[in-house]
Amino acid sequence: MQGLQDFICIDLETTGLNPKRDRIIEIGAVKVRNGQIVETFQQLIDPKQQLEERVELLTGIASKELEGQPTIQEVLPQLQEFLGEDVLLGHRVLFDYSFLKRTFTNEKISFERKGIDTLKLARQFVTECESKKLESLCKHYGITHQAHRALGDALATVELYQKLVESYYTEEAFAPKTLEFKVKKESPITKAQKERLTLLLAKHNLNPKCDIASMTKNEASRYMDQILATYGR
Repeated sequence: MQGLQDFICIDLETTGLNPKRDRIIEIGAVKVRNGQIVETFQQLIDPKQQLEERVELLTGIASKELEGQPTIQEVLPQLQEFLGEDVLLGHRVLFDYSFLKRTFTNEKISFERKGIDTLKLARQFVTECESKKLESLCKHYGITHQAHRALGDALATVELYQKLVESYYTEEAFAPKTLEFKVKKESPITKAQKERLTLLLAKHNLNPKCDIASMTKNEASRYMDQILATYGR
């Protein structure tokens, strides 16, 4: 009973928890072949916005570290090549998949995958460990772990998966499942939106929360609604 031997473990650090609003700031991925780690992928991403203090404290990543890093669109071809068509492993893998699915969809690239979720497996089998957070499970199994950094989380998740396979493997429970997240391609911000948003920011003496040119049409609309609700017209 060996479990899956060939897969990619993926982990993302992001500006928040909502894939429809928030952005990727770091990618970590681990390629496994015949049960052994053969290659890793790590990249900081410029989200074109300042990080909130809570994100900096959680990840240890400062906004200034991301300035000058490639955008997610620039990194995507290399990431796509690394991921291939592999099954994705992750701790709450649908979270990472949802951010990637949105990004690929916006670049008109199909991104359909199967995945294995170590969080779901831990909830099903590791009843003696009250917390199923990755940090807690790593402590439980004695796994070395650099928490809240993408590659560190991905490496730890590979080891956690192997521990779970050793103790609890069944073909049904550990079979890869189709990952599902519905998302539509988002259009970039329009010229009219740029002009209106620029005027609103100037009128209320506000600094933009992110690079306006990097916004989608929906992001710009939501941002203007927030400004109007807070400051009026």
